[in-house]
Amino acid sequence: MYKKRTVIKPLLEASQNFKVILVTGMRQVGKTTFLRETASKEDGASRKYVTLDNPKDEQMAKKEPEFFLETYAPPVLIDEIQYAPELFRYIKMLVDTDDRRGLIWMTGSQQYNLMAGVTESLAGRVAILDLLGFSLYERDDKAAAQTPFLPTKTPPALLEKRNLADTYRIIWQGSFPEVIAKNPNARELFYSSYVRSYIERDVRQLLHVEDESAFMKFISCAAARTGQELNLTGLARDADIAPSTAKSWLSILETSGIIYLLKPYYRNVTKRLIKRPKLYFMDTGLCAYLSAWHTPETLETGAMGGAFFETFVITEIIKSWYHNGRRPHFYYYRDSNQTEIDLLIEQDGLFYPIEIKKTANPKKEDIKAFDSFAKLEKTGYGSLICLTDQARPLTAEANALSVWDM
Repeated sequence: MYKKRTVIKPLLEASQNFKVILVTGMRQVGKTTFLRETASKEDGASRKYVTLDNPKDEQMAKKEPEFFLETYAPPVLIDEIQYAPELFRYIKMLVDTDDRRGLIWMTGSQQYNLMAGVTESLAGRVAILDLLGFSLYERDDKAAAQTPFLPTKTPPALLEKRNLADTYRIIWQGSFPEVIAKNPNARELFYSSYVRSYIERDVRQLLHVEDESAFMKFISCAAARTGQELNLTGLARDADIAPSTAKSWLSILETSGIIYLLKPYYRNVTKRLIKRPKLYFMDTGLCAYLSAWHTPETLETGAMGGAFFETFVITEIIKSWYHNGRRPHFYYYRDSNQTEIDLLIEQDGLFYPIEIKKTANPKKEDIKAFDSFAKLEKTGYGSLICLTDQARPLTAEANALSVWDM
């Protein structure tokens, strides 16, 4: 059964204002299904559909782009646009002679090459939306109620509450629609096939990887570091590859939407680009598969239980912004005394501090770093996101919040 996505509202708004819409994201997060459902039920246009996964249409788009755009004249949905970057130039010429909005909807997965073509050819003509795996709101069929997350004294509390075991079952399961909505019992087979197809199709095209086992070892080593500060030298050493290779492969994982690198906060903006980021896998199910956690129970009680909970919360917050068509300003904070704040959200001149902790008994001491940071910047309301049964104040300016109350 189809589950509605939060990003439908920004999609329809963008389609009223831009001639071209690109929905991008990692493979299998539901881009095609989302756009086809929206086109048939919400769009109002008689929109054709074509996928460049079809070799014949791919070759037509590459060799005869003008004829392709005559055959599939707007309004049209072009799936997997990255396979025919030759189209971008012709799309530009087409939309420049047509004043209608929402002419072309596109999906694309390989963001590295895709975005280069978009920025070169369609700047100012295209709206770009990011789609990730199901958020908790989408999972609970409350997609329309999801807003970009900011800590508040009065959390919405719209989601169904889950206990510890169920929370980690969801973390271990992951957020891919194929696993959640269609066949949750086929998790192992799905992730095995996903990794294999990702290596064989995307990574080989982008990086010309010859040794699959070397890349598999690298991505597994990266998965074992989710929620940690990135040590590129250590990652390269453990994966038995050169640091330059690790940097290149990591860049592809980031631009493909597999990982997210959270930059550190420094008052000197330049330093944010130099110091080590923190690494997060964008899907906890894929990360658990790669790092060989075979059950939700062993994941919860194991050495990485806290790191996976932090990863889960960070990615849910990212989804709340991306799926509302917003690109957030996120950082983490750590000073010379190792005082740390897991996440800072910068909004309207304020920094909203968020601590993430796998505990059901939150304490005021857990957010002592908030006061330290408040001496550096103007701060908004803060939250400790944890496993508490209900939201409760910790100080006048911060509360403890269940992950299910975000």
